[in-house]
Amino acid sequence: MWKYLAKRLALGVLILFGVSILIYMLTMLMPADYIDNQTAAALQSGAMTKEDVQHLKELYGLADKSFTGILKSYAKWLSNVMKGNLGRSFVYGRPVTEVLSDYIWISFLIAFISYILEIIIGIPMGIKAAVNQYSPYDYTVSVFAMMGASLPSFFLSALLMNVFAIRLGIFPLQGLTTATKIFGPNDHLQIFLDKAWHLVLPITVLTLLGVGGTMKFTRTNMLEVLNSDYIRTARAKGLSEKTVTYKHAFRNTMIPLVTSLSGMLPGLFGGAMITETVFAIPGIGYMALRATQQGDIPFVMGYNMFLAILTVSGMLISDIMYMVVDPRVKLS
Repeated sequence: MWKYLAKRLALGVLILFGVSILIYMLTMLMPADYIDNQTAAALQSGAMTKEDVQHLKELYGLADKSFTGILKSYAKWLSNVMKGNLGRSFVYGRPVTEVLSDYIWISFLIAFISYILEIIIGIPMGIKAAVNQYSPYDYTVSVFAMMGASLPSFFLSALLMNVFAIRLGIFPLQGLTTATKIFGPNDHLQIFLDKAWHLVLPITVLTLLGVGGTMKFTRTNMLEVLNSDYIRTARAKGLSEKTVTYKHAFRNTMIPLVTSLSGMLPGLFGGAMITETVFAIPGIGYMALRATQQGDIPFVMGYNMFLAILTVSGMLISDIMYMVVDPRVKLS
């Protein structure tokens, strides 16, 4: 097992190295970089010259975008990363690590609650739909699951905002706190409740978007297991349908469900760019979108490498979890 883990870790390092090169080159080859975005108005009005812009690009390391120049710039970035320095964000004017640590937890909270709700709602729905295949319940749940999975996040967000925030006035429209409320230094409970109320709609959007996929995935795997020979044998022994479904069928359904763990970590910490932007939630996804639009290379690299590390870690955890849910699996 340890030899297997060592091989996977070595492969993970190689993958991260390749990903870093690809992301860096794509970011450097964007049509407009951070300096272009910041100096466009001044250049057009004549307040700055092209020489001034070129001088700024040299200061920020964005002047030479030839293949050789990009490689040299990448080598410098990689050297700093090996020392634990992800650089300083152009847009936010702070070290990338500080920005990530400050804004990542609100995104994690939203994604984690949504993920738990997806599991609590989607898996039981999928099991019941598989047990009652082709029933009215199966058709109804499948239709709603497909609708939820097909709706764009910005459309669903706008729909819920229009109904529950604008028309009914139940939930706040945007933001993380109510601007008209003034809290004292000891009003911790009131501040917590106010922020929690602002997060209801974003969490609802992410839950509705994900529960359909979880339900369909569970239903498909349950149907495959329920048609197996050992399930028919269990029923022939006179076991109750509840025992057959949950003790025998669902336990084996967990094996393919574990595969979804590989994508859970980056999803939890990566933030939901579109949803956070629509609801003006200052999460890491919203901050990453702003940085990407402005060509903030240090932040884009730090953010994407963080997600890449989480993805590789999730794949490794997924492999290990196979042994937990299926003792027949041996890592070698």
